[in-house]
Amino acid sequence: LADAVAQVDAQMSTWKADSDLMRLNAVPVGEWVGIPPELMQVLVRGLEIGQASDGAFDIGLGDLVNAWGFGADNADEGAIRANLGQSRRPTHEVLELDEQGLRARKLAPLALDLSGIAKGYGVDRMMQVCDDFDIPSALVALDGELRAKGLQPDSTPWTVVIEKPAYDARLPLSMLELQDAAVATSGDYRHWVEVDGMRLSHTIDRRMGGPALPGIAGVTVVAADGMTADAMATAILVLGVNDGCAFARKHRVDCLILERAGNTLRQHAVGPLFDVND
Repeated sequence: LADAVAQVDAQMSTWKADSDLMRLNAVPVGEWVGIPPELMQVLVRGLEIGQASDGAFDIGLGDLVNAWGFGADNADEGAIRANLGQSRRPTHEVLELDEQGLRARKLAPLALDLSGIAKGYGVDRMMQVCDDFDIPSALVALDGELRAKGLQPDSTPWTVVIEKPAYDARLPLSMLELQDAAVATSGDYRHWVEVDGMRLSHTIDRRMGGPALPGIAGVTVVAADGMTADAMATAILVLGVNDGCAFARKHRVDCLILERAGNTLRQHAVGPLFDVND
C-alpha cells in the first residue's frame, strides 16, 4: 500500500519539482511530453469531470493555488490582483491528451494541479492492491479520502465519521455506512485565508479567478471510486447548493452539502445514504 501511495506522489505531486506532473508543467506550450499511464488516467478523468461540471472542477489552476499561498509558493498579492474576477478557459480546452501514445501537450500557458483528484486516485490504487492480493474486505484511507470494499468482519457495512466543519476543532457530525464505494469531503475549514475579516477557502473557482465564494462549509460525496468522489466534492462546493444538488442528481452520486447560515449549518442531501432532505 505504501508503494502505491509513493507512486502517486512521485507522479502527481506539485511539491516535487521532478514529479511527472511538474515535468509536464515545465515544458513549453505546444510540445508533446510522455507521461506514465497512471498520470494519464487521472488527467483523463479530471478533464471528464471538468467538462461535465462546466469547469467548476478544473485541474489547471495551479498558478492560482500558488498565488493565494495554498501551494508550494508564498502568496503573491500582484498575481492575486491580476487574476481576481477574471474567468479563464477551462483546462479541457487547452490540454491535449494522446491516450494511446501516453503523451500530453499544452495548447496555452497552463499550470496543472491535481490536488482535487489525486488523493481520490490514491485510495483507488490502494484498493487495487487489495484486489491484487484477493483481500475480500477492506477500508483504505488517504488524508480523509476513503474507499470501502465488502463488509466488516461482523458482516456490517464499514462505518465512516463525517466531520463537523469547525475551524478550530475536530468533532463528529454524523455517521455514514459505506460498502463497495468511496467517500470524499471538500470544505472551507482546514485550509483557508482571511481577507478583510472573511475566511476564504483553498478551493479555487476558475470562473472567479480566486477562492470559491464563502457559504458552503463542506461537501461529502459518495461515489463508486475515489477519483470521482474527490473531484465531484470539489465541483459541488464550487457550484453551490442549488447547482451542486442538481449536478449530484444528474451524475447519480450521493452527497451532503453543509451550508453556513450564521452560527448554524443547513444540511442539503442528495441520494439515500444521508438522512436529511434538501
